[in-house]
Amino acid sequence: MDLRRPPRASSGGVEPKIRQVGFFTPDASAPSEPLPAAAAPAPSAQLGTAAASDDFSPGRRSPVMIPPPRHADLLAPGPASPDAILATSAPVRPSPRLDAASELGDDDSWSRAPSAVELEENKRGLAEIRNDGAPAPIPQKQKTSKAERRAIQEAQRAAKAAAKEADKSGKSAGAASVAGPAISKQAKPAKTAQKKDMAQAASTVASEKKATERLPERERKLDAPHPRMQFDDVHKVEKAKKRAVVNRSEARNRVELFRHLPQYVHGTQLPDLESKFFQLEPMHPSVYKVGLQYLSGDVSGGNGRCIAILLSFREAIKDYTTPPNKTLSRDLTAKISSYVSFLIECRPLSISMGNAIRFLKNRIAKLSHTLSESEAKASLQSDIDRFINEKIVLADKAIVSHAITKVRDNDVLLTYGSSSVVEMILDYAHELGRKFRVIVVDSRPKLEGQGLLRRLVAKGINCTYTHINAISYIMHEVTRVFLGASSILSNGTVYSRVGTASVAMVAHAFGVPVLVCCEAYKFHERVQLDSICANELGDPDVILKVPGNAEGHLKNWADNANLQLLNLTYDATPPDYVSMIITDYGMLPATSVPVIVREYRKEQLWI
Repeated sequence: MDLRRPPRASSGGVEPKIRQVGFFTPDASAPSEPLPAAAAPAPSAQLGTAAASDDFSPGRRSPVMIPPPRHADLLAPGPASPDAILATSAPVRPSPRLDAASELGDDDSWSRAPSAVELEENKRGLAEIRNDGAPAPIPQKQKTSKAERRAIQEAQRAAKAAAKEADKSGKSAGAASVAGPAISKQAKPAKTAQKKDMAQAASTVASEKKATERLPERERKLDAPHPRMQFDDVHKVEKAKKRAVVNRSEARNRVELFRHLPQYVHGTQLPDLESKFFQLEPMHPSVYKVGLQYLSGDVSGGNGRCIAILLSFREAIKDYTTPPNKTLSRDLTAKISSYVSFLIECRPLSISMGNAIRFLKNRIAKLSHTLSESEAKASLQSDIDRFINEKIVLADKAIVSHAITKVRDNDVLLTYGSSSVVEMILDYAHELGRKFRVIVVDSRPKLEGQGLLRRLVAKGINCTYTHINAISYIMHEVTRVFLGASSILSNGTVYSRVGTASVAMVAHAFGVPVLVCCEAYKFHERVQLDSICANELGDPDVILKVPGNAEGHLKNWADNANLQLLNLTYDATPPDYVSMIITDYGMLPATSVPVIVREYRKEQLWI
């Protein structure tokens, strides 16, 4: 018998009740065989079941046991007859630590309830068994590293050496007894020195751990772009004015929500910069020319501006000579940084231009010291040419080859503004003989779509021109939307000309797929959720110029302190409204942008 199973003596030998339920046992033709002597019930059990012996015969209803209360304390007080106890109570399981063998051998234990003395003894026995069986808590040693253990061993060795030297300092046996207290006093400083050494070793190990932990963080900080200038900080703005080459005056009616962005009076920088042409000695003429083109707006578009700045740097590197007592890599990097600061004053850099500048600085830093000056300059010029050819020219061709599979006959394609890569897709589809119609959506104040419309119509492509305020009326005719992008951020947000987000949202509402065409060198690890924290503010006076109206409606708007004009350049399109992104590495969803940013950043292909 299992010793863990309790005997029935703990409940006072009380047997369960038996009641009849409404289902029957199957009849048996043969009479039931008598039980053997070994399996015969105990006398106490026969007393409780004698009255119900006929219920177990075949054809009768099956008995069901009803359990009585679990504890003997719940029984009725006062003396009770054995028959009543056997008929109204059920056995309760005792403790497994009791001597079950002796209890099973005692027949009287089935017919009497345990006394209070026995219950107290059982509780004491259980408590002693639990206390004896509980394992003693084992003190755990703190885990130490290999360097910490080595430092502790060295400290112990130093303490032992100091103790030995103290022992050898005694010269005579008589002086040794006198020197006993002195040695004990010297042992205490040795122990304190040991503790100090251990503390110093632990501190050095902790500093080494911190240094090893901070190394990747430092590398990330070096790779991360510099924080943008916050123009709502008065002290930083004053310092920037002292270093500035272009004189800019702040706008009087500044928009409070965009005070962190530069807001200057437009139209005065270009004449001032032209007058300083012969005064800017450290500035290379090609860089100066590109800055003037940025101010006048002659060079626009992400790819156009990036190619212009790289070609100007190429000319500057070609004419560069290393000053005496200086290295080429450091001095040329400082030159490039000064050129970049000048171009930022003319117009803020786009994200693609920032990636190209980082690529160039990375190549300068990786130049071998064994190369001569002419060889290093030739290597940098070839790197710039390779970047323009592979990351812009060939990338656009790869995007066209991927996107042409999405253009079919009788399609109605919608585009917004003027994107160079989208124009290449439409031209190539027309050359292949595809029959389609193009809807050019435009918006003020730049009206870039008008130039795209003229070029497409000149090539014989069927086009429709409308403004962005009528896009919901024409979207039901569209089968696909092709959009360009200034950049694509790490969370899949499309950073493009203002109005792109509205076009994508309307197309998503009508169930029209939105395809964004963007080169991989425009991808960036930045995450942006809105168009407020980072943007570019255009000239607010341009908004007042309405075609066909000679007189401006708000000619002297700057005199009104309660009126502010806002001309945003970019907006952020959430990735939920983008169906597919077409890059030079293939077609992918917006959720796969971080993969390209991470993998190609490791290989230093475009950053």
